[in-house]
Amino acid sequence: MTALDAAGLPPSVPVVPMIPAAPAAPAGTGTARFVGNEAHYWRLMIRGAVLLLFTLGIYRFWLATDQRRFLWANTEISGDALEYTGTARELLVGFLVAIAVLVPIYAGFFLAALDAGLLGTLSGTLAFVVLALFAHFALYRARRYRLTRTVFRGVRLHQTGSAWLYAVYAMAWWVVILATFGLAYPWAQSTLERYKMGHTHYGDLRGRFTGSGTRLFFHGFIMWLLVIGPLLLGVVVLAAAVDWTALASVVGAGGDDMWGRIESASPNFPGAITFVIIAAVWSVVAAGVLYPAFQALLLRWWVSGLRFGDIGVASRLRMGQMYRLYLRFVGYAMVFSLVAGTAAGFAFGFFAGLFALIGGDQIAEIGTAAGGLLAYVVIMLGYSTIYQVIAKQRLWRLSFETADLSGLQALDNVRAAGAASSAFGEGLADALDVGGL
Repeated sequence: MTALDAAGLPPSVPVVPMIPAAPAAPAGTGTARFVGNEAHYWRLMIRGAVLLLFTLGIYRFWLATDQRRFLWANTEISGDALEYTGTARELLVGFLVAIAVLVPIYAGFFLAALDAGLLGTLSGTLAFVVLALFAHFALYRARRYRLTRTVFRGVRLHQTGSAWLYAVYAMAWWVVILATFGLAYPWAQSTLERYKMGHTHYGDLRGRFTGSGTRLFFHGFIMWLLVIGPLLLGVVVLAAAVDWTALASVVGAGGDDMWGRIESASPNFPGAITFVIIAAVWSVVAAGVLYPAFQALLLRWWVSGLRFGDIGVASRLRMGQMYRLYLRFVGYAMVFSLVAGTAAGFAFGFFAGLFALIGGDQIAEIGTAAGGLLAYVVIMLGYSTIYQVIAKQRLWRLSFETADLSGLQALDNVRAAGAASSAFGEGLADALDVGGL
C-alpha cells in the first residue's frame, strides 16, 4: 500500500489550494455594452459621404438607416442586442409629406412679409414662433417613430402622449429659460423628460424619469456662473457707467466725428464697451472649454434618471472620458483641415491655370467658383463624417458602457404592446434641420 501524507493523499499528488469563487452578481443586475467595430463604421460613413455628394443629399435617408442599424445591432443589454426595423423608404416618404405641409406655411409667411401694415411687421416674429413650435412637435414625433422601430427581445418600444402638448410645454419653458438667463434650464429639462419618459413604454412596461432639476442646478451652477456671470456683469457695468441721455442726444444729432463726441458726452462709454467685449470673449472661451464637462454632467444625470418599471439605471460616466472624446475629435478635425487645405490649394492652383489657358479669364472665374463650391461641400462632408464617427459614435458607446442596470428580472414578464408610428415627425424634423439619430 502507498503511504499517505498528512492530507490523506499519496505523496505524488500535489495539494492544490482552494481558490474562493468570485462573488456572483446580484440577481437582476447587468451591464450594457457596445461591440461595434469602429473601422467598419468609418467605412460606412465614408461611403455614405461619397454617395451624399453624388446624389445631392438624397442618400441621407439610406445613410441614417444604415447608421441606426449599425448602432442598434451592436448595442447589447445584458447580453441581448437591440434591433432597428426602420427603412429608408419610410424616412423618404415622411420627408416628402413634411415638405408638402411646410411649403404652404412658408409661402404664407412670405406673402405676409410683403404686407406693409402690422401683419408684415409681425410676420417675422410669428414665423419664428410657429416654426419653433413645429420643431418641438417634430422632435417628439420623431422620437415616437424611432422608439416604435426599436425592438429588444422581440418586443418593441413605443410612445404615447400628445406631441402638440409637449411642444407647448417646451416653448413655455424656453421663454422662462431666456427670462432667467438659463437658470431655469435644469427644471425645464426634468419636466420635459418626465413627460417623455412617462409616455414611453417597453411593451406593457411603462417608463418614468426620476432625475431632479434641483440636483442638476446645483451641480451645474458653477459652470453657469463662469459662462454667463461675466457677460451679465459686463451688461451691468455698461448700464451703470454710461450717461444714456447724453449718448442718445449725440447719436440723434448725427454728423462727423461721432465717436469723439460720444467720448466727450459719456467718458466712461469706451471703457465700459471694452469691458463688455472682454467679458463676451471670456464667456465664449469658457463655454467652449466647459462644454464637454456640461455634456458629461447632463448625460450622467439623464441616464441615471431613466426607469422602466422596476428596472433602474445608474451612470458611471466621468468628465475625463468626455474631454478625451472631444479632444480626439478636435485632433482629427485639425489633421483633416491641414490635409484638405493643402489639397484644395494645389487643386485651385492647377485648375485655375488650366481654365485660364483653355478659355481665358471668364472661364477661369466660373471654374474657380464651381471648384470653390465643390471644395466647400467636400470639406463639410469630411467634418460631418469625423464628427459622426469620433464624437457621436463614441458618445453612444460611452452612454451604454458606463451604465449599470438593476431590476432586469422585470424583462422576463414583459408582454408586447404598441403599434408602429408613421415617419412624418422624422421627416418634419429633417426638413426643419432638428433631426438626429
